Amino acid sequence: MNPVAFEIFGLSIRWYGIILSTGIMAGILLAYYEAKRLGMNPEYIIDLALWCVPAAVIGARVYYVILEWDYYNGDIMRMINIREGGLAIHGALIAAVLTGYIFTRVKKTSFRKTADIVAPSIILGQAIGRWGNFVNGEAHGGPTDLPWGIMVEGMKVHPTFLYESLWNLGVFAFLIYYKKKKKADGEVFLWYGILYSIGRFWIEGLRTDSLWFMGMRAAQLVSVATIVIFAVIMVYLRRREASKQHI
Repeated sequence: MNPVAFEIFGLSIRWYGIILSTGIMAGILLAYYEAKRLGMNPEYIIDLALWCVPAAVIGARVYYVILEWDYYNGDIMRMINIREGGLAIHGALIAAVLTGYIFTRVKKTSFRKTADIVAPSIILGQAIGRWGNFVNGEAHGGPTDLPWGIMVEGMKVHPTFLYESLWNLGVFAFLIYYKKKKKADGEVFLWYGILYSIGRFWIEGLRTDSLWFMGMRAAQLVSVATIVIFAVIMVYLRRREASKQHI
């Protein structure tokens, strides 16, 4: 499949950007209507997105450049030229969460409630966005004889973008189900982080284009850290909620 969808005045518009934008818009719309359902002003979500989406793009690029520092060799123009590729989802998530936290502090709203609203939107956007990797012929795994393998440069490989997209859709379905059963604010977001990281840890081990840090796959390190930290926070929140009920 041609990664270029069309051209405007000599500028190539790539399917990757279109698919990624579609995922972002789907996520924003979902969070918008969820906020409305909960009786919040849905414009709050639009304001949040206007800060978090650009922050996510910057974070994705900075994270990638840091881990590929030797490749860019101090060339600032290449570092900022995202049209050549090089975005990392973990960098996007870290930057977006930090920006969202600051946003809620400034607006004097609950970060945990806001995070619960947007968590299903984030994973839905990720599920859609992974198909941009398919169009680019990237984010795939090593050789396989499995019937669902895809051909890349004459070799049948694991479609890891598909594995992650399907896993993310499963996590999305669980979060939609769980949001009405949560026992404390923040649990939906915590489950998002834990479940996404479990899937990402496994899938990352199959990929051939991993970013590395100190001889280890960076995404697996971040996934393990997320699982541990979020699980500890989950236990803390549940114990605190249980203690309130016994007062």
